[in-house]
Amino acid sequence: MTLTLARGPSLTEQAAAHIRSRIVHGTLQCGEPLSELALAQELGVSKTPVREALLELKRQGLVEIHPQRGTFVFEMSSTQVVQLAEMRSILELAALRLAMERNRDALRRRWAELVADMDVAMANGNTQDYRVLDGMFHQAMFDLAENQFLSETFTVIAFRIQALRNRLSLDPALNEKSHGEHKRLLELVTKNDNEKVVELLAWHIEWTRSSYIELLGVPAADNRPTRNSERRLKAVKR
Repeated sequence: MTLTLARGPSLTEQAAAHIRSRIVHGTLQCGEPLSELALAQELGVSKTPVREALLELKRQGLVEIHPQRGTFVFEMSSTQVVQLAEMRSILELAALRLAMERNRDALRRRWAELVADMDVAMANGNTQDYRVLDGMFHQAMFDLAENQFLSETFTVIAFRIQALRNRLSLDPALNEKSHGEHKRLLELVTKNDNEKVVELLAWHIEWTRSSYIELLGVPAADNRPTRNSERRLKAVKR
């Protein structure tokens, strides 16, 4: 099938959005080679906007361009997954604290809406909708933190996080666990229990890190749970 994009100055943006969507939603797998010619034919455009789109996606960490070898969907080692989780934890915990400080009621309302929609998605077995809502749940903290630079920094890694998140959606048990923790986060925010909600979010990020490493099939040397994470899990379950 050939897609024809509207002619105009934003062909590169349209091509980038299309390729990014296929990567994030798992249509294009990690490590899969990308052909400029094949993508251009699929989109009904010349190779130039596709080449520029791939450069933009490289800046977003979704593709890797290797001279003499070609262009590939991103891959991550266990060390990179750990580093991504560390960065995610730094940014999300900061965003959560600011959102609770500045817009607690709005955060509670937004999370409540998203959890209700997650309930529907889970009941219908709609894993794709669930993972989109999962991303929106975490994005809500940045939207309500009211810090432009924090949000911009998170954008650098957000697409890779969502790409990995969507790949986890194939496992119903992981979806159930994730959903249960989102509901618990909402409960703790409603109770104004700042310490425990921060601890639970930290744990939530740590166990998804472990799941990412297992999903990607990379060596698990960096995947040992820490004593701190074990203490966090006990704390938030009290």
